[in-house]
Amino acid sequence: MRDLMQDWEMRVSRIIDHAAKYHGNRPITSRTVEGPIETTNWREVRDDALKVSQGLVGLGVKPGEPIGVMAWNTARHLKVWYGVSGSGAVLHTLNPRLSGDQLVYIINHAEDTMLMVDFDLSAVIAPIVDRLETVKKIIIMTDREHMPDNIQGAICFEDWIAEQDGDFDWVEGSERDACGICYTSGTTGNPKGVVYTHRSNVLHALAASSPDVLNMTSRDTLMPVVPLFHANGWSIAYTAPMNGAAMVMPGRDMTPAGIYEMLEHGVTFTAAVPTIWLGMLQYLKETGKTFSTLSRVVIGGSSCPRAVIEAFQDNYGVRVFHAWGMTETSPLGTTSSFKPEIEVLSDKEKVDVQTSVGHPPFSVDLRITDDEGNELEWDGQTQGRLWIRGPGVVKQYLKKGEDATVGGNWFDTGDVATMDENAYVRITDRSKDVIKSGGEWISSIDMENAAVAHPGVAEAAAIGIPHPKWDERPILVIVKAPDADPDPAEIVELASEGLAKWQRPDDVVFMDELPHTATGKISKLHLRQQLEKMDYKLPEFRG
Repeated sequence: MRDLMQDWEMRVSRIIDHAAKYHGNRPITSRTVEGPIETTNWREVRDDALKVSQGLVGLGVKPGEPIGVMAWNTARHLKVWYGVSGSGAVLHTLNPRLSGDQLVYIINHAEDTMLMVDFDLSAVIAPIVDRLETVKKIIIMTDREHMPDNIQGAICFEDWIAEQDGDFDWVEGSERDACGICYTSGTTGNPKGVVYTHRSNVLHALAASSPDVLNMTSRDTLMPVVPLFHANGWSIAYTAPMNGAAMVMPGRDMTPAGIYEMLEHGVTFTAAVPTIWLGMLQYLKETGKTFSTLSRVVIGGSSCPRAVIEAFQDNYGVRVFHAWGMTETSPLGTTSSFKPEIEVLSDKEKVDVQTSVGHPPFSVDLRITDDEGNELEWDGQTQGRLWIRGPGVVKQYLKKGEDATVGGNWFDTGDVATMDENAYVRITDRSKDVIKSGGEWISSIDMENAAVAHPGVAEAAAIGIPHPKWDERPILVIVKAPDADPDPAEIVELASEGLAKWQRPDDVVFMDELPHTATGKISKLHLRQQLEKMDYKLPEFRG
């Protein structure tokens, strides 16, 4: 009785086929890179994606070839997203916020044979084009009117698409073929390439869609504020069409006013990193505006302060889902939906749970261990190294040759975490950022989130400063809110709530801005370097 069911390769082209066939008229509203807001639908996106595939094959692209794509969140990007994969090529998303040297390394390492770039981002590629070893053609994703002249021989996307008749079938292959590439942020060396398969993307999107994760339905209108080039676009470009949801694509305007304008196009569900929402809450406070349709926000990428969760829920009636994941995990690992054990708690206790990153869906397996690999108790207190495994988790980095996992396919996330009896995960630090004082760990994340609750604090970073006796002592580096002059003692007091006396920050340092990585996270490596240049000393060692 073995093998009596149909073979049905799980390739991402089946996702857009489903959306076009069964939800074809669902609107996709997009702010174009050229400026105007336009509306299309899933049927039209699929039609143009087929033309992209046809055009790529016509240009000689072969299955398995990486195609670099650098673009903002637009409907045109969705067409390219599915068109590249549908041609059998591998979609390599490129972050325009990386340095020229980083982009050269990534494009050459992946061996991209072609680049597809939004017209305003041609200025990022033009200075490095002569250093790109494998790129043969560059397509500028715009119309003839907006074609730049800074890249010789570039192809105009809209002219190129108009030449295709769309009489084309997706290139077939195995579900285990490479589908996409994202590179890690490379904060401790060169970025590493994570290669997603068609199978891993489909399985990950199915898990992400489930009721206890994103609960995606055809009744939703989803706006990804998180860029599609960030960590597989959080899988949103797969989950939305898989479930027949409408979409709003915000384009390149990431100002609070620009994001708000697009949210008011009927968006019910959106996703972004905490820094985006800190700016949005300030904008809403200044303008007195509210949301007309927004009901759910997924916040991930870095820890979400409790004050942000409470502001969204108490002031604007928007439910916050805190999430955790990595480029290496496709990326979704956990979300803070409520199990029955949580639903019965008080509102304050529920927010306590929401400040965790939640629990994993089926297809994600987690554990915490000590440094010797011994599994630790799920008591909500014991901190350990967080490990993950599943069909959407990396096994090997591109061209590295050796497994990135240990026995049983366990991948070390690099995060320090606790897990409670209900399997809710709380990230307490990155292993490379953890503050260790007197042999005990201090959570920088808890300290930062508490400090940001102060009205005079715009951004906070907690780091450890070397100490001859205690190994390290924590300090807070603060960016003041506009027109604010907060009292350092008040910040220390707020950030110390719930902490033992020895865990309290020893000092507050004010800076005009904090260094960030290309994905918007605070770079504590560069922050430490800045403090060294300032010849910073802890209070007890000054003068």
